[in-house]
Amino acid sequence: MKPLHTRWSDIEPEPMNPLLTRQLVWGDQAMISRIELKKGCIVPLHSHPNEQIAYITEGLMRFTLGSPGSTTEYMLAAGDLLVIPGNVPHMAEAIKFSVNFDIFAPPRQDWINKEDAYLRG
Repeated sequence: MKPLHTRWSDIEPEPMNPLLTRQLVWGDQAMISRIELKKGCIVPLHSHPNEQIAYITEGLMRFTLGSPGSTTEYMLAAGDLLVIPGNVPHMAEAIKFSVNFDIFAPPRQDWINKEDAYLRG
């Protein structure tokens, strides 16, 4: 892969649903996304084999990890990070308007291929 230099302002935000927009950049081994979530946006329970690091730069979000009946909640404010191991079920809710940067390793092929129906609609 060739080096890539860009700016978030040069990447067209993709509206996933009325409450969530997303921008993506990826290489061979990692992906970063910039996600804006309006207050009340819920990312439904899902899992993926990719390790994920969530970094909140604005707002307040509640992340719930684990399967129903055995969950742990984390409240993340600006400056907070959360590492989510691969294959761990999780969901998220924007308590306030939030900006979340997610880093994935390896890249989320389902996002690249736009096979992420759980976020769309």
